[in-house]
Amino acid sequence: MTSSIAAIHVAKKQLGLDDDTYRAKLARITGIASTKEMTEDQRQAVLVVFRNEGFAPLDTKRPNGRSKLAGKFAKKLQALWIAGWNLGIIQERDDKALTAFVEGRTGIAAVRFVHHQEDANRAIEALKSWLAREGGVIWKHDQFAPDFKRSYGYKIARAQFKIMLPDVPEHDFWVVVNDITSKLDANRDIFDREWIAIMNEFGQRIRASKKAG
Repeated sequence: MTSSIAAIHVAKKQLGLDDDTYRAKLARITGIASTKEMTEDQRQAVLVVFRNEGFAPLDTKRPNGRSKLAGKFAKKLQALWIAGWNLGIIQERDDKALTAFVEGRTGIAAVRFVHHQEDANRAIEALKSWLAREGGVIWKHDQFAPDFKRSYGYKIARAQFKIMLPDVPEHDFWVVVNDITSKLDANRDIFDREWIAIMNEFGQRIRASKKAG
């Protein structure tokens, strides 16, 4: 069995596809319902679709050698979990703690087996409520708010800043953000990866303050 066929079979299991759904999907993508009859290019096209639907090889490793969290909703769940860590309200950053949280809300033992939006929403909304209640994150926004104020990064970083300096106005928040991003006017063109850097920096400061206090 070629590595691409094996990967497709892993994806089938990870995405929870029964045989009929699986073969219908293969036929829809390539016109062929059997991976053995496909060309390698066709098999790669199937893998592209499966990856877009949430498939992540289970042996994908981080730099420390540990497997990455896999599954259709893993990225969003993990982003919210790390946000809670950076707000100082989640004490265990490890994927095992997130997996236990998700299982407690959905009854599903692994994040990679969360295939349905309604199951994912139970965990996602529980996390968002937790971050709002204990971290002060304000998820709602004015419909006329600029795009940057609609991003999760801004909302979480703003809550972090309030934890660090509760009486400091928003202007000073942007002074610190501009310093971290090395931009003169970061609030106009800040990117998601920069929000991640800001949240991580604020998270270090919050955890250090709690440790010192």
